[in-house]
Amino acid sequence: MTKFSRRQFLITAGAATAASVLIHGCSSGSSTSKSDAKGSSSSSTGPAANAPKVETTKAKLGFIALTDSSPLIIAKEKGIFEKYGMKDVVLEKQKSWPVTRDNIKLGSAAGGIDGAHILSPMPYLITLNDKVPMYLLARLNTNGQAISVANTYKEMKVGLDSKGLKQAVDKAKSANKQLKTAITLPGGTHDLWMRYWLAAGGINPDKDVVNEPVPPPQMVANLKVGTVDAFCVGEPWNAQLVNQKLGYTALVTGELWKDHPEKAFAMRKDWVDKNPQAAKALLMAIQEAQQWCDKLENKEEMCKIVSGRKYFNVDVKDILGRAKGTIDYGDGRPVVENSPLLMKFWSDNASYPYKSHDTWFLTENIRWGKLPADTKVKELVDSINREDLWKEAAKAIGVPDAQIPTSTSRGVETFFDGVKFDPEKPEEYLKSLKIKKA
Repeated sequence: MTKFSRRQFLITAGAATAASVLIHGCSSGSSTSKSDAKGSSSSSTGPAANAPKVETTKAKLGFIALTDSSPLIIAKEKGIFEKYGMKDVVLEKQKSWPVTRDNIKLGSAAGGIDGAHILSPMPYLITLNDKVPMYLLARLNTNGQAISVANTYKEMKVGLDSKGLKQAVDKAKSANKQLKTAITLPGGTHDLWMRYWLAAGGINPDKDVVNEPVPPPQMVANLKVGTVDAFCVGEPWNAQLVNQKLGYTALVTGELWKDHPEKAFAMRKDWVDKNPQAAKALLMAIQEAQQWCDKLENKEEMCKIVSGRKYFNVDVKDILGRAKGTIDYGDGRPVVENSPLLMKFWSDNASYPYKSHDTWFLTENIRWGKLPADTKVKELVDSINREDLWKEAAKAIGVPDAQIPTSTSRGVETFFDGVKFDPEKPEEYLKSLKIKKA
């Protein structure tokens, strides 16, 4: 691996061939699953009585090997898509978020995909930057991500407060070097978590560090060989890093913002407009799968299924602990049991796509110059966020009224550093931030 430049490694790591080199040639004890999950129960006894009369039974959906894709995988493996008439749903594993984006741009008719497990800001970025209109149909989860750092920084006690990293940043800069942080996609959730965390500690993510995208499954390998010093990604990759003793978790992102929105289920607008009943059926299935995934008694089966070779291809132990709320930070802090900051798929309105949350994502992208300052945020959110379709699907599967939010806003949000975001006054939030581009 020493023959590769850092830039070459980061680029090549996204390819399957490089991944094979990394897993088999550069790391010892790399996690692989011992067997695919088999024999999972399926409800393939014909459509349910409340199944919509779908225009098509086919849909191609993308996912990345991250625990928050579990609802799509469970809906497929447990026959829930089929239960609601979508018997020909195909799940296609994506190598990275840029690949997901490009396949959505193609659409299934041109060999791509119709929708995906996706970073919540991406439907907006694809609509604006790639001119492919999208609908955001559901939130897939809250919480469940982390910022992990190399063991080198244990002595600095780098944790929720990133100020401990400032000394290392300044030392590197004095030697004409920069610390390297990895995120999964510019403007995506992990980019925004990393940026918020660094800026809260006085570190400018655009000037003080090099912040580069790396495919989620390649984060651990990149940190191991020293091409990055820290990364922000979803599970199971943070837990795998700890299990392999290659680094530690500085913080889980629920500490940054409790019950923060994370991934979404989104589809091309033209597909949904052409197949509204099929879209409803997909939503009904995913919502049912989210409820299933959230039950503690199902966590082990869920993890066994998603850890299989065709999905994540990792050891179950890399997924199960944090899925149940057990957090081993890997730096000597006490192991947390039954954490309230575990990944949530349904509870506490985790599935409902609050428009106020999309407003924050867009505001943060304006903060960092990823979107122009004159972006018409409310108009954009109203056109892409289809919480109305989410409500239709929820009612169709019998979700109690008490579990269906009556407001599209979750209200004022408070972050770990005391900063508040009022979705009715995003301009005031921007003005209050010290480190920004906008």
